[in-house]
Parts: sequence; structure tokens; C-alpha cells
Amino acid sequence: MSSTVKGAGRKAVLVAADQFGQRTASRRVLPDMLIVGGQRCGTTTLFKVLAQHRAFLGPTMRKGVHYFDLQPEQPLDWYRAHFPLRSAVENLQRSGDGRTTVGESSPYYLWHPLTAQRIAKTLPGVRVIALLRDPVERAYSAHAHELARGFETESFERALDLEPERLDGEEERLRSGEITRSLAHQHLAYVRRGEYIDQLERMERAVGREHMLVIDSADFWSAPEKDWPKVTAFLGIADQEVVMEHHNARSRAPMSDELRARLDAHYAPLDERLAQWWGRTPSWRR
Repeated sequence: MSSTVKGAGRKAVLVAADQFGQRTASRRVLPDMLIVGGQRCGTTTLFKVLAQHRAFLGPTMRKGVHYFDLQPEQPLDWYRAHFPLRSAVENLQRSGDGRTTVGESSPYYLWHPLTAQRIAKTLPGVRVIALLRDPVERAYSAHAHELARGFETESFERALDLEPERLDGEEERLRSGEITRSLAHQHLAYVRRGEYIDQLERMERAVGREHMLVIDSADFWSAPEKDWPKVTAFLGIADQEVVMEHHNARSRAPMSDELRARLDAHYAPLDERLAQWWGRTPSWRR
């Protein structure tokens, strides 16, 4: 069977599932945890790892719903319709170890300027997980990702030069409501999205530090046996054994030393602030 036919079949099933979800929205639950980013930092992999856990339930046939970044105009029942029935959660609680957790993932949640306050207003007490990666490598990986998806056409170095012009005023227009979506802000922010500290502080002001778990991706994937229990403890679920496999990895030629040094210098003071806030030195600065 061709990939086109398979894709059409999956889309039809997804549409049917969404229609059923809308009809039964009042009997469904809202998530109590979110993976908020960052982009190209392992969010897909962590979601797939969590999906193996018997006490975790995600949205129907998808990783994320994009309610807080791309669909905020939708009613709350539209969002709720994507999640499990309350009866399914209750049945899982009775048959398992007690507590369950329901969640979704969007790598744009951390970077979007309005998402943190939207999350706090809609899901008070929600727990959020952020993953951080060497911002230089993140930028290079994001460029390859957007190039492959057709959102980018320029070389990495040229895209970095264009970034200030591309992003000029976009965040302000999103904040003011002049626009509800920005292709440049979502897909072409290579350097700015790696300025993690400002995004984390914004999330902290909205949801509270005690509701945030920040994971160093390199440390996590190199020794998951150390950090995986921190994830389950944060979510209040049993420490179940899972299979750790990377997803969405892209390979490409190494970055030039000159360009790497330029980006590294840009991030140095930001990473210093991050280390002070985080209480640990990021893996890429050790």
C-alpha cells in the first residue's frame, strides 16, 4: 500500500475520531501535564517514552493539539475533545497503581510569547516539562528540520543573517493580537529560540517554579536511568521501565568552526544566567 493511501486512511480515521471527540467533549478530561519544548530538544522522544507508560494517556492519534499556540480562538471544549474519556482515566486508575497523568506536547509552547499565560489561566496547577539542548546544535538542527519541511530555503549562515529582519516586530504583533500566527516566529527563529532563560522565566512567572521540570537533553539521553525517575516522580506516577529510542533525528555536515564560535559567544552570557536560574551548569558548558 502506498504512503499516500496510508496517509489518507490515517487522516480519515483522525477526522472521525475528532468528530466523536467533539460529540463527547463534556465527558472528557483536560491534561494535567504538558511538554512545552524546546524545539529539536527531544520533545517527540520524551512523549513517545511517556506513551509507553501504563499510567500516561495522551491526545487521540497525535502528540500535541497546539491549542495554546496556534488554536487559542477555539472553545475549551474543542481542546477537551482531543483527550481521553473520564471513564477511561478512572478505569486506568482502578486497574493500575492509582495515579494517572494526561498530557500533550508542543515544542512551540515554550517559545510563543502568549502561551505561558494561556496555560496558567486554562490549566491551573498543570505541570510542565521543558527540555534543553546545546542552543548552537539546536539552531543547526532546527534549520535542517525547517529546510526539509519547506519552510526554509536559505543556507544556515544566510538564515542567521536574515533572522533579525524576519522576526522584526513579529512577537509584538502576536502579543497585541494584530496577528494570531507568524510563520517566521514559529519556523525561522534559530538563534532566538535557543535563548532559553527568558522563556523559562516567563513560564515560571505564569505557572510557578514548583510546577516546572527542566531536563538537560544530553544528560537525559546519555544516562536515562538517572533522570527518568525524576520525570515519573514529578508526574506522580510509578517508575516503570521503558525503552529509550531517539526520534526525528537528522544528520548533516558539521558546522564551521567560525560559525560555531560566533553562536557560542552569543549564548555565553545567556547560558550563565540559565545556570544561575537552574542551579546547575548546562551540559554544553561543562
